[in-house]
Formats: sequence, C-alpha cells, structure tokens
Amino acid sequence: MIDRRFMRHASAALALLAVAAVSAQTEQGTLRIKVTLADAATVSTPIQRHRLLVSDEPPSAEPRLIVTGADGTAVLRLRPGSYIVESDRPVAFNGRAYEWRQVVEIVAGRDLSLDLTVDNAEIVSSATLESAALASPTSGSASIDDALLGKYRESVVAVWSPTARVSGFVVDLRGLIATDARAVGLATVVEVQLAPTVKVPARVLLSERARDVTIVQVDPSLVADRPALPLACPPSRAPSLNDGQEIASIMAPHGSENEIARGAVTTLQPRRVATDMRLPFGGSGGPVFNDAGAVVGLMSMPVERDSRMEDAAVVPTVFVCESLAAALPMLSKAGAPAATRLPVDPPRPYPDGTLEDADRGKTPNAAVPVMASSDFDVAFVTPPMVHRARQRSGWTGGRSGRSPEAEARLGQLTDFGAWSEYFNTLPAVLVVRVTPKMVEGFWKRLGREAARTQGADLPPFKDFKTSFRHMRATCGGVEVTPIHPFVLEHRVTEKNVVREGLYVFDPDAFGPQCGTVTLSLYSEAQPERADTLTPARAVIDQIWNDFAPYRATSR
Repeated sequence: MIDRRFMRHASAALALLAVAAVSAQTEQGTLRIKVTLADAATVSTPIQRHRLLVSDEPPSAEPRLIVTGADGTAVLRLRPGSYIVESDRPVAFNGRAYEWRQVVEIVAGRDLSLDLTVDNAEIVSSATLESAALASPTSGSASIDDALLGKYRESVVAVWSPTARVSGFVVDLRGLIATDARAVGLATVVEVQLAPTVKVPARVLLSERARDVTIVQVDPSLVADRPALPLACPPSRAPSLNDGQEIASIMAPHGSENEIARGAVTTLQPRRVATDMRLPFGGSGGPVFNDAGAVVGLMSMPVERDSRMEDAAVVPTVFVCESLAAALPMLSKAGAPAATRLPVDPPRPYPDGTLEDADRGKTPNAAVPVMASSDFDVAFVTPPMVHRARQRSGWTGGRSGRSPEAEARLGQLTDFGAWSEYFNTLPAVLVVRVTPKMVEGFWKRLGREAARTQGADLPPFKDFKTSFRHMRATCGGVEVTPIHPFVLEHRVTEKNVVREGLYVFDPDAFGPQCGTVTLSLYSEAQPERADTLTPARAVIDQIWNDFAPYRATSR
C-alpha cells in the first residue's frame, strides 16, 4: 500500500502541475496602431488621446481600452487570433466627426501595423458631431471636462508600487495623496511620479482593503502649488451616486498626459459602485466627479472573484473621508519622506531600426545571460532580447537554467505578467529577473520512490524553494537605485503566493565603468541573509553592447 501521506503530497503536486499547464501562455504578437487625419492642405495630424476598444472576435471578454499618445500611436500585445479595433467615441476634426472599426489578425511573434486614417474611417452623422467635439482633443470647446482637467490636472499623479502602477490625487497640502488600496497591496513604501522627470519616495500612512483606500505621504513642498481636491467631509455631506448617473474621472495613464475618462454607474453596492468606465493601464486610483464637478469618490481597479472579472468601481467619498481622518493622526509619528529625486524611465524607447537589424542576425549574442544562486535563478534581459523572444516562436533565450516546471509556472523570461503593459513599447531599460528555484521535498521524493516500487513512474513533485523579497545592486561598490523594483506575484494555491523580482534599471547602470557588479538577493524565508552574485565581465559587456544603439541615438 502506498502511504496516505504520499498520496496527499502527490495530489498537491499534481494540482500544481495542472496549474502550471494552464498558466503556460501562448506567444503573443504586437499590434501598432496609428491614428492620423489630414487637414485641407493635406497635412497629416496625429490624433492624440483617441480612445480605442480592442475585443477578440468572436467576443469572449470585455473589450480592452487603449488610448493613443501624443504622436497618435498606441501599442499593445495580443494573443494570436482575430480582433476588432473600434473607436470608443467619434473624434471631431475640421468640422467633421470620424470613427473607425477594423478587423485585424494577430500572428504569434509578429508585428502588425494598423493605420487609421480618413480612407478607412466612417464619417459620423451631424447629429453626433457636437458630442464628438466635446470629447475630442482637437476641439477647442470649453466643456465640463476641460474645466476639471484645467483645474486639477496637476493634482492627479502617478503612484508606483512593486505590484501595480496607478493614479492618485492630492487630498491635503500636508503631502497626502489618496489612491487605490487594491493596487498598493501590502507595500509600506511607494513612489509618486509628479512629472515625467520627477519621481519621489512616499510613505504609506494607511492602507485599508476594507475601504479600498490608501493614503500616502510625500514631502509637502512637492504639492504646495497643486490644489487639493475638495472632499465633502464629514462623510454625512458627501454627494450620493445614483444608478445610471454619468461620471468622469481624471487619470494619469502610463505613457501619456493626464486625461478625462467618462462612464456611468451600473450597479449600486454598499461599498463599491460598479461602473462601465474602461480604465487604461495606470488609470485606477484617480478622483471621480459628478456632472456638477463635485468629487464623488475614487476609481478602483477591476478585481477577479470566483473566476469572474468584476467591473471597475467607484469607492464613494465617504470611505475616502474616513481613511483620511484615520491617517491624519499618523502625521505626528514620523517626519515627512525626503524629497529625494528617484530615477525615472528613459525619455525615449529603444530605437526600432536597430531591432530590425537584430532580426537579421546582426547582434553578437542571442542568449539571455542567466546566473544561479542557491535559492534563485537570475536573468539579465535587454530590449533586443525581448524583441528576439517575441519574433521567434518558442524562443526562451537559450538555456534558461530553470526547470521545465518553473518555465511553465512562471512563464518565459520575457513574459512580464501584470507588468506586460509597461514593457509593450520596449522601454530602453535593463531588467534583472530573479526567479525562485524549484526543489523536491523529502516526503515527496520518498513517496515517488514508493510509487515506483508499485509500478507508477511519477515525475518529480517540486515546490518553489522560497519567495523573492528584495534585491540590492552595486556598481563599483556604490549602490544603484533601480528605476522600478517590480515584483511579479504568482498564486500557486489559494493561500500560497510566490514572488519573482523584476528590477528595472537605467541602460547605463551596469557597464565597464563599474569594474565589479554585485547583486545581493534576499528571500522571504531568510530575509536577513543575502545570496550574493557577481556577474562575469562577459555578461556586463553583453548588456552594455546591447544598449550601444540607444546611447548612439541619445548623443
């Protein structure tokens, strides 16, 4: 008879392997959309902040919202298949309103460009021209949205936590910012981006999942000239929300300027008010207004419950007021965070032309460098490596050094999970990915041997050895601050989450000038003991050479 203890371990391991099989992701393709319209002199004008909906065909989920940037473009990664790209609302231009609806076919590992112009647009009837003009960034109409954005644009900021990027808004000139607790999670320190070149540390004063509100603090001098949004506190004075009511939110989406999004209340609930508003990456956490311009709540990101994705929701003002009141006494317990400037993302993406050279094999090395410590595998990933991985089906960057189970559960080296939107445009950054190793425990190994004596040849039942906590990196003995200390969370069981490190560094962070680069890795199992790695000079040279085209364009 096989021991019952073995059977329990076997069942758990088989369940883990089943999760791994489901989690393995199909390689994606890249869709690049550009929206332009020509004026009477046939001068092409990029249409910025145009909202597009992307849905699979036939539809199986809610459409995905993307917004064009200042150059009229938007880039996203999609699984292979057919998709419909359509305007969320018309755009007004030179006295006419245009909208688009196009079907595209995404092929694994390939780029597809979609140009939306007057040639493939539908001219909307004159009855909708006025509403299109109010929503159009090319219109000079003084709408309510324009007034709100003009008054509070600088009061809405970006908030980076290790697991999410969201919006937030100033609620008190003592440096207090409210944001979405579901995105901040358990973080005690976050980063607040006040402008494309200004990012500073912030302390989490209060984070309450029960209210879905987090209050963070920055140095008060940083927000002294940014108006605090007026909250109707005490809560008894807070404006109410009604079913079907039109609402608007100011958001700080990643990669574009602050913008207004509109939607309607769809379901009234005691603590969260569901809405049909579609959020871009980084859109949750912003303030929500009614048609009178009063703050009625905070936008909260969609969450998954019972295998169903909920809609985005509004956290009513009453809970923002309560969280703010609970956070104020904490101001006297510690001084404000320093106004230290933190590293920010490079201003330009990696140059596309050199990536085309990579497709033709003109780069010296196609492998992703991987090192191993006792608890972790560490990979160094650059934009050319990501591009090659996307272009070549099944490509994993050479020998990853990880077991098949780890690859299946955590994905390829260039699958960035919850941070995929950030990497869609190939930012010119170095990624140091720290993945926990997998090991087979004593009882599982013993049980497998017992099963073999009964004629059952079972695969190794491996679990993750530990979980990632944080990392310190030095260049020539001087600590290097990452641009983003991202973390990927993988749910193995209902109660067990395994974390990977996904640290983002400036392209010049590690190079020949360092002499020696060291990485100190800390696990959740032993948070005080560092696993130290020293990359070989060949690895540093490979990373440095991969960024040579970017440095050349910078000069």
